Amino acid sequence: MSGDQRVATLQSQMAESGYIADRALSATLLLFTELQRPLLLEGDSGVGKTEIARILSQIHSCPLIRLQCYEGLDVNAAVYEWNYQHQLLAIKLLEQNPVGADSAEQQIFSDKYLLERPLLKAITQPQSPVLLIDEIDRADEEFEAYLLELLSDFQVSVPELGTIQATSRPWVVLTSNGTRELSDALRRRCLYHYVEYPAFDKELRIVNARVPEIGPNSRARWLPLSRSCGGWICVKNRVSPRPWIGLQHCFDWMSAAWTKNPRRLLIPWCACSKHAKMRRH
Repeated sequence: MSGDQRVATLQSQMAESGYIADRALSATLLLFTELQRPLLLEGDSGVGKTEIARILSQIHSCPLIRLQCYEGLDVNAAVYEWNYQHQLLAIKLLEQNPVGADSAEQQIFSDKYLLERPLLKAITQPQSPVLLIDEIDRADEEFEAYLLELLSDFQVSVPELGTIQATSRPWVVLTSNGTRELSDALRRRCLYHYVEYPAFDKELRIVNARVPEIGPNSRARWLPLSRSCGGWICVKNRVSPRPWIGLQHCFDWMSAAWTKNPRRLLIPWCACSKHAKMRRH
């Protein structure tokens, strides 16, 4: 099968799973699948970056492990943590049945008391999972630097146990909303794709796939109104004109309009306006 045919096949598989991907994205995902290199997806919030990881896990029939990044994220929340309560109980039991210091340390710091967090869990699965590191730009630069070992060698260092090698190599997807610049070291370790907000024709195909309960004529009529709502709010709040609401908000907007009353769009319009103002502040 030629490269063009493989790209087309992947496009069809994603469409069957409910994601409309263009050729450039499909080609990037094909390389990502075959090379198993980490993939960095960058773009505005709401364009479908996180959904790509979910669709890939469906296509490969493997688990999806997600790490949601935030400011102050540390190793204990992302990689591993010791079960201190159980370790204290074990120490009490060892006091009643004394053993050598080395033996006691090996018993206390063993896999039995190790709590796996998303990054460690992803490399110890019997089957390669999709590891989603969501919104990496929200994490601190120190945590970003810690990721380099995982992205380069697919291993994690635990001081008490040593280096834990990957049992199976995960498919790693990182997403960024571009709120801060990521380091060159991180970018060098990843394939890269910028996810644009879809053009009208593509967005209509996405809405057709995701909101099938609404008739095609209604979808074609309401989608421009949804976009107009976003543009109107941008002008009102004096920000650069662009589709302000994300794709999921567009689905919710149209579903709400159809469920409540397809002839009256006041409620979803107000909800859209309120949401955009909240995101503005």
